[in-house]
Amino acid sequence: MSTTLKFPFYAKLFFVLTSLMALFTILYLGQNIIFPIFISLFISILLMPINDFFEKKCRFSSIFAAFFSVTIFVLLFLVVIWFISWEISDIANDWESIKTNIFFHIETLQESLKSNFNLSEIEQKTIIDNASKGSFLNMENMIQNIFSSFTDILLNLTLIPIYIFLFLIYRTHFNVFLHKLFQRKYHQELRTILLEIKISMQSYIVGLLIEMFLVALLTTIGFMIIGLQYAIVLGIITGILNMIPYIGILIAGGLSVIATLTGSPDFSLIFWVIIVISIVQFIDNNFFITFIVGSKVKINAFVSIVGIIIGGAISGFSGMFLAIPITAILKVIFDRIKSLEPWGYFMGDEIPSKKK
Repeated sequence: MSTTLKFPFYAKLFFVLTSLMALFTILYLGQNIIFPIFISLFISILLMPINDFFEKKCRFSSIFAAFFSVTIFVLLFLVVIWFISWEISDIANDWESIKTNIFFHIETLQESLKSNFNLSEIEQKTIIDNASKGSFLNMENMIQNIFSSFTDILLNLTLIPIYIFLFLIYRTHFNVFLHKLFQRKYHQELRTILLEIKISMQSYIVGLLIEMFLVALLTTIGFMIIGLQYAIVLGIITGILNMIPYIGILIAGGLSVIATLTGSPDFSLIFWVIIVISIVQFIDNNFFITFIVGSKVKINAFVSIVGIIIGGAISGFSGMFLAIPITAILKVIFDRIKSLEPWGYFMGDEIPSKKK
């Protein structure tokens, strides 16, 4: 009796783990091809209401509706990139001031350690070199991976609009193809899964954009209050990088701290920058993510963090960004398949009210 009960469980567990390992292997080996397609798919889902407006209200053909939808997206993207690039060029022009202020803080810290702990500059240098040798290499590798992934995204920017355009044109064609893969008795369940994925992704992306705007707005206001130079562009960068869960805010905080050194060597300004980012992050984690973003995907924090780590290991920046949407799609599929329903529950954020 016990054998008949255990075998199906282990068989299902083996099937799920094998499928996930195969999925991760495919994603890793084909990341340069697959991830631009995933990004294009999510953006095309976001643009579907605009595309439907051009088709149904403006009576455009499917080709013209898709073309104008993609054009609007590309123009908005280019405007944001142009503004950020323009502001960053101003920060780059102040690089000499940044280096001067960094050396000033280093000298101040060395004098403090020397007077309080009787450590000479040579002893301090030896301790720092020994402590930071491995961590610096890891940090350098991490930064290289992030910028390498970001470079890959920039290289694929020419393909992504084309993919979006094709997804919008052939979405009915793809829908019929999926129905042909399954028997007719499963078509109703398939339509339900596709509809839930569409609604979940649209809600998640819209919620993510709203969260990005609110984080950028609050950060900009906070930086303006403390008198930080380049407050607007740093607020926008913080909002954009915050779309990378858990990791993006750390990168944005580092950039903001560096930017404080463009105008003044005053250490108190760095302290206030950290305070502003911490307050905004507290509000974001406890209100924006909970009520605006988290309610759209229903994924618990443990699965989100593990998914982000795996996504980063597979494809760096783009993998981190796509981790939660892909996990949300898997949860929708698991919830609708009886044999995989326990895994959908495991990925969800439902907490039992009492132990059974």
